[in-house]
Amino acid sequence: MTQAIAETVFDVIYLCFALTAGLTMLAKGTSPLVRKAGLMAALLGAGDSFHLVPRCYALWTTGPEANAAALGIGKFITSITMTIFYLILYYIWRDRYQIKDSARLTVTMWVLAILRIALCLLPQNQWTVYRQPLLPGILRNIPFAIMGILVIIIFARESAKAGDRTFRFMPLAVTLSFGFYLPVVLFSGTFPAVGALMIPKTLAYVWIVIMGWKLYRQPQEQLKPA
Repeated sequence: MTQAIAETVFDVIYLCFALTAGLTMLAKGTSPLVRKAGLMAALLGAGDSFHLVPRCYALWTTGPEANAAALGIGKFITSITMTIFYLILYYIWRDRYQIKDSARLTVTMWVLAILRIALCLLPQNQWTVYRQPLLPGILRNIPFAIMGILVIIIFARESAKAGDRTFRFMPLAVTLSFGFYLPVVLFSGTFPAVGALMIPKTLAYVWIVIMGWKLYRQPQEQLKPA
């Protein structure tokens, strides 16, 4: 019961924050950059709700194993929306730093995203069973992890070059999100307690949304010339 209460309160606060911040930026944002940040946040909240709402229901009723199909489908939807989340974050990077000559990187990001989604669609993932096979989980997360590494590198480089105080910690936030997420992919089937790392992973995403929110709440700072 304690776990159900704690997780439900955390999830409700998180989802309300992500959706409220995202929809507010989408509706009231005055620049394409802010609206992209809003779309990213709203997609994060909407996508995660497909997994977190069934999980809260499961904790309050018959347990996760009895609700494996709903949890698995929610996990599948979240996998797709998180892939799109990083694509949007890439385009935020392009807009923020006015990047014009990134055709090869853009193609790379799209290829990785399409590959990740295609791997998620394979029946070998067995989304609706409680204990899903490890190998498909590893394979579908390889292109996802590469997307994350690329985002970390490009934000680290450009935020430092531009003296960007708003996004200066973006590389750290993305690094933490993957640092907490990947052990869950690799070890949660054997050591279920590792699943608790999803909480700090979620907080890393909250941090990313807060950085986007700063673009909406504060006038854009003057960046150094590239």
